[in-house]
Amino acid sequence: MNATIESNPLIDRLPKHLKQFIKPQDYEEYTPINQAVWRYVMRKNVDYLSKVAHSSYLDGLKKTGIEVDSIPSMYGMNRILKEIGWAAVAVDGFIPPNAFMEFQAYNVLVIASDIRQLEHIEYTPAPDIIHEGAGHAPIIANPEYAEYLRRFGEIGCKAISSARDYEIYEAIRLLSILKEAEGTPQDEIEAAGKRVDELQNDLGELSEMALIRNLHWWTVEYGLIGTVEDPKIYGAGLLSSIGESAWCMTDNVTKLPYDINAAYQSFDITKPQPQLFVTPDFAHLSLVLEEFANKMALRTGGLSGVQKLINSNALGTVELSTGVQISGVFSNVIENEGKPIYLQCTGGTALAYREKELVGHGKSYHAEGFGSPVGKLKGINLAIEDMSPRDLKAYGVYEGERVTLEFEGDVTVSGEIITGTRNIQGKIILISFKDCTVTHGDTVLFQPEWGTYDMAVGKKVVSAFSGPADVNSFDLITHVPSSQTIKAKKSPERQELEGLYQNVRDIRGGATGNVEAIFTKVKESHPNDWLLSVEIAELLHKNKQEELLNKVMLHLDEVKKKRPEVAHLVDGGLELIFEKEKIS
Repeated sequence: MNATIESNPLIDRLPKHLKQFIKPQDYEEYTPINQAVWRYVMRKNVDYLSKVAHSSYLDGLKKTGIEVDSIPSMYGMNRILKEIGWAAVAVDGFIPPNAFMEFQAYNVLVIASDIRQLEHIEYTPAPDIIHEGAGHAPIIANPEYAEYLRRFGEIGCKAISSARDYEIYEAIRLLSILKEAEGTPQDEIEAAGKRVDELQNDLGELSEMALIRNLHWWTVEYGLIGTVEDPKIYGAGLLSSIGESAWCMTDNVTKLPYDINAAYQSFDITKPQPQLFVTPDFAHLSLVLEEFANKMALRTGGLSGVQKLINSNALGTVELSTGVQISGVFSNVIENEGKPIYLQCTGGTALAYREKELVGHGKSYHAEGFGSPVGKLKGINLAIEDMSPRDLKAYGVYEGERVTLEFEGDVTVSGEIITGTRNIQGKIILISFKDCTVTHGDTVLFQPEWGTYDMAVGKKVVSAFSGPADVNSFDLITHVPSSQTIKAKKSPERQELEGLYQNVRDIRGGATGNVEAIFTKVKESHPNDWLLSVEIAELLHKNKQEELLNKVMLHLDEVKKKRPEVAHLVDGGLELIFEKEKIS
């Protein structure tokens, strides 16, 4: 399989700014040890999770084409996911939260195509194909959960971040890469971990993105379902961690009923979670999501929404009551009696209506920024947007007329009207002036020599959200992560061990081979490796080669004594082989 990006129609319709994160899945990069790690985790998971996971999990494995014996290919996954209305793409480790959620809004599952090292087989802080493919993918075969995931993405990608959020994303990405990489010096890991702690302990008031990421973590990643007394697993982080899926079912982990308060519970990606939240059913997830969305600037707008955009120092959009949308980097708001009365953007700004840029009002035209009053005219109960053509003429708001519009809060627009732009319902949404002066008290906000003044019409701010209204208005292909995932080092010893793993894999698939010679080589040259000896034991048990099997078991006992940290993993692998005998 070569390094091409396998597609389906859902991927084809993704906007360019999301496609920049997609990378080919080079299946040939997966080594025999990678395949053995996948197989071990999946065999353990299917065995254990059949008892403790939500019933959708095992059904979903079949529906999404995920096999126990082989790492899934994107081609196979997309072919099958298409049947349930989803797609999958490969990416390089963590991507920015807004982008991750926007992929979900398009029914596209983001899969980090790397796979954890054998040394981190139980858990890795870095996203990998076990977490994404074996954790997220099966559950989306449940239609109700899939709709929650899509809706979460749709709302989450509009959440407004703080300037600090992106710093935290980059710091967590670097920490996860260093912890997963082979042979990273401990002082580098500690320095990266200290940086994450510093940033997370100095957040101040949590941004919308920080809050909704908490909800994502406690549901999509680490969610339990059922009752507090008898929960089942559905979160991908638990489904993909053979260590934590067992740990979370013990009394060591506090179980709490899931509600909106989970948004204020922070998490640490590098440690097992001390508490988890239990939802009674998937429908309840959507109820909490909508409750949270009702508090977001996306739905509340107003002065606080504009201030959140200013604090983010990033591209965002304000929508006025007429439906006109202003997209840019908001730098200032003038307020009066708790309401915004003048909005100001710095640099390229675009105007849109219903997510489509207004002709002639792109960021090249508004290259120097954009400012506009918001609200009603002083002493007039009827807002401009609610005026009929006859009303507009009566108040002098008419093409070719020179007019002075005095807004509540002491903002004045004075100039000659050139033209107006109306929405599909006939409401006026934009008025253009020449020879125009705009003031707030004694402060000049716009002067005639600056050219045409375009005034957005709206009596209030009804929505404020992250990103542009029309994704085509801005060049969003700018993401360059500060860190790249690190591939495992190749050495002659490693290459030899990979070859032995491949030999065993081939024999399990029906090829002929000398298992005893393979075991002798492992014992002599790779005495600390445990997983291959477990796989050899499986073959010998199946073929009833008891004498050699006993030698392998003695060797594994020696490995457990030398490496007590892997003893439970060895035992876990052997349980899968001998469980039938234990049952009988």
